[in-house]
Amino acid sequence: MKTFWKIVLGSLLGCLVAMLVCMFIFFGMLGSMASSTMKSGSAAPKTGSVLRIDKSCLIAERATEDMSAQALFGRSTGTRLSLLDAVRTIDAAAADPAIKFIYMNTDGMEISISAAEELRTALERFRASGKAVVAYAENFSPLSYYLASVADKVIMNTDGNAMLMGVSSQSFYLKDLLDKLGVEVQLIRHGKYKSAGEMFIKNEMSAENREQTQAMVDGLWASIADEICASRGFERAQLDGWISNLELDKAQSLLERRMVDTIYYADQMKAYMCTLADTDKFEKIGFVKLADYAPGKLAQLSSKAKDKVAVLYANGEIVDDGDTEQAIVGAKFAAEVEKVRSDSTIKAVVFRVNSPGGSVQASQFVRREMELLRQTKPVIASYGDYAASGGYWISAECDKIFCDNTTLTGSIGVFAMVPNLGGAAKKTLKVNVQSVSSHPHGDMMGGMRSLDAAELAYMQNSIEDVYDEFLGIVSGGRNMTKEAVDEIAQGRVWCGRDAFGIGLADEKGGLVDAIAYAATAAGLENYKLVEFPTPKTTMERLMEMFGGEASVKALLSAPSARSKWDAVLSQMEKAYGFMRCSDEAVMYARMPFITEIN
Repeated sequence: MKTFWKIVLGSLLGCLVAMLVCMFIFFGMLGSMASSTMKSGSAAPKTGSVLRIDKSCLIAERATEDMSAQALFGRSTGTRLSLLDAVRTIDAAAADPAIKFIYMNTDGMEISISAAEELRTALERFRASGKAVVAYAENFSPLSYYLASVADKVIMNTDGNAMLMGVSSQSFYLKDLLDKLGVEVQLIRHGKYKSAGEMFIKNEMSAENREQTQAMVDGLWASIADEICASRGFERAQLDGWISNLELDKAQSLLERRMVDTIYYADQMKAYMCTLADTDKFEKIGFVKLADYAPGKLAQLSSKAKDKVAVLYANGEIVDDGDTEQAIVGAKFAAEVEKVRSDSTIKAVVFRVNSPGGSVQASQFVRREMELLRQTKPVIASYGDYAASGGYWISAECDKIFCDNTTLTGSIGVFAMVPNLGGAAKKTLKVNVQSVSSHPHGDMMGGMRSLDAAELAYMQNSIEDVYDEFLGIVSGGRNMTKEAVDEIAQGRVWCGRDAFGIGLADEKGGLVDAIAYAATAAGLENYKLVEFPTPKTTMERLMEMFGGEASVKALLSAPSARSKWDAVLSQMEKAYGFMRCSDEAVMYARMPFITEIN
């Protein structure tokens, strides 16, 4: 019998060892494939090379590795590059004698509006160096044309389409649906423009929300239209007239109005590129992709200096718990701030905020650590697409705020939502809920009945306290009176171009501008650039991917173009997730949902 158990246990141990060895080999192979997929050629380009920018390089706030199965097995849809690295690479290319000019194809480029603004500004600097930018597209959207319009030469495919209709935002209202289901939502807020929860209590846009949304889309359009007109040499009134009258559709219509310089078929475009590159065959043109050029060039720019400037990324919604790569998790992010503060080699910090806000409590965790950080070194804020509500809460006290024209900021207001699911349980599920409590309001947050007048007053009082605290934070950080802050607050969202005039931001500029200012503020001429939170390694992400069902789905999913229905379903999913998180009447400092601009 002992021999039997020895054999059994020995076999089990052998199987366990074999499984561990196989897993080690498997993860090693995946890591190797992922690393090889992510590596880009960094050899120095030959003289006369053409730097190519197109959809093959996915420019995002931070670079993240494509961990889908397609990427792991060599079929990635594109290489990911951070906005900062993209801008620094273009700036470096301007001084590189090997780079002759930039060729940009905007077809299918996925980029946010504020990232496009910062990339476009870098292209302007490249042109100012005396080198040319040539842009080409088969089709134009407002955002892709905005990016292309900076070029010395804008060319469009002869058979191309231009869907230039302006800028719009869509909001979804769920009250009729919730009424049908028997769900009641009570919204407690301060700020007549604080409209993030309105979708649950109304079936149409409030007058205040319409006012701020109209101002927002008008501001976004003005920001991109003014730059388009300045680059192309026509008046805003002309551009607005063409769009309002639906005069822009085919390539010929853009050519007639000088929005493009010429129209070419694909073969003609290749011939033109050969002429620019002084070669007889298109295949001989020394194209070097931005993502391939970046690693080598950034390595040259890297400094071995002891003193550092840190870029601290606050990217995503502000939440109490969750995935730190997808959101700003209050306590965990505060710990990252503490790391930066305790590092004596970091002499200045750029706080890069790209957040629509979120949990008040999580925002306060971050704000407190930022307060301690500012006591030890200069902290300069740089705003991306959003720095609103909670995103503004955590950054309003920085020494200086840089902002893009197209950034959405402000939204200084607070709200809480209390859902009542008792009616839905009875109406839809035929379930009647009864509560027994030790005190009159014991089941107040049970989510199965409406709040009474006393309870609503209790919640409103809490909201007022938080709003007053928010005003105090902004007042102290921006050197304004509370009354002055209140006038521009009330939950209203502002475009960056308007934020400068009302004191919410100091200076127009992107991330590189904020870094340069931070270095000067710290008295640094030579410094090393470091980023926080530190990105996870390939192996760390692979291990996480095999940790749960959702992660496996992420591994197997293939990137695909988003349809209009995808956008609708995405908004509905956000709304559902938002309601699920509201069953304890959490207080939020968050801006309304905003439709992405294409």
